[in-house]
Amino acid sequence: MEYTQLGRTGLKVSRIVLGTMNFGPQTDEAGSHTIMDAAQAAGVNFFDTANVYGWGPEKGRTEEIIGTWFAKGGGRRERTVLATKVFGSMAAEGDRTPNQDRLSALNIRRAVDASLKRLQTDHIDLYQFHHVDRRTPWEEIWQAIEVLIQQGKIIYAGSSNHAGWHIAQANETAARRGTYGLVSEQCLYNLAERRAEMDVIPAAQEYGLGVIPWSPLHGGLLGGAIRKETSGEGARSTSGRSADALANTRVREQIQRYEDLLAGNGLDPGETALAWLLTRPGVTGPIVGPRVPEQLESALRAVELKLDDGLLASLDEIFPGPGPTPEAFAW
Repeated sequence: MEYTQLGRTGLKVSRIVLGTMNFGPQTDEAGSHTIMDAAQAAGVNFFDTANVYGWGPEKGRTEEIIGTWFAKGGGRRERTVLATKVFGSMAAEGDRTPNQDRLSALNIRRAVDASLKRLQTDHIDLYQFHHVDRRTPWEEIWQAIEVLIQQGKIIYAGSSNHAGWHIAQANETAARRGTYGLVSEQCLYNLAERRAEMDVIPAAQEYGLGVIPWSPLHGGLLGGAIRKETSGEGARSTSGRSADALANTRVREQIQRYEDLLAGNGLDPGETALAWLLTRPGVTGPIVGPRVPEQLESALRAVELKLDDGLLASLDEIFPGPGPTPEAFAW
């Protein structure tokens, strides 16, 4: 496994991030524990989750599964850089009690305590804001985070799904308060969706945030979706976002060119999509969300895959990026 610093911090993390969103909804507790053991054995030390994972009446379940894995001991918690998130409502269905979502100081402090209990740990290494909260001022958010850091409940703070100007606003506010600010941004970024290159990634680089791409295969679209559709394998890759995208003739032709290019070079589409992200400036590591151990093994191979300049140029031809702002939309 390769490691890198998380943004401007001294924290060393693996270049593959284990996403746990499928733990509970798609993979049972025993299977989830097997995947986490395999990831840790392979050197993956960066695990990502969120308080709402499990979804619906089961939200919180994913954190609980990670907690029971930590409780097995054997250095599992000590070898893990643990990231979770706050924003979505944790209220039970029909419960309209206020202050159970978003980023008010009250909800942040309550949400941390609830996550710590589910995770069976005494601290969270990276506490991420799952979405921007336009109703709560950054001064209030940072006041809550400062208290939690002082209490030893969290170490670093990060963002997710924030625009470049949100990152700037957050860290300028933190600087005025004399605090560290955001150290990471988790955003939608992959070969087929490169809009983050316009301002999110430049802002993250300017302020020293590590970029953690989510949906690196764009819902399965970049994982050999046409090949799997033709062969009948991989139901997930031929449904949802992937199926909707392939219904578009232009996108389908683009993905066919992509798969043909990689077939001609003897490369796996999913592994190549992950390896491409590892070449991008500012990227710490993509989040992979395996449902079975075999998917984790494929992701691990991507770390060892080196893409030459010719192939990278061909990928840019198929999936051209938007370019930086303002040039992307102005002279």
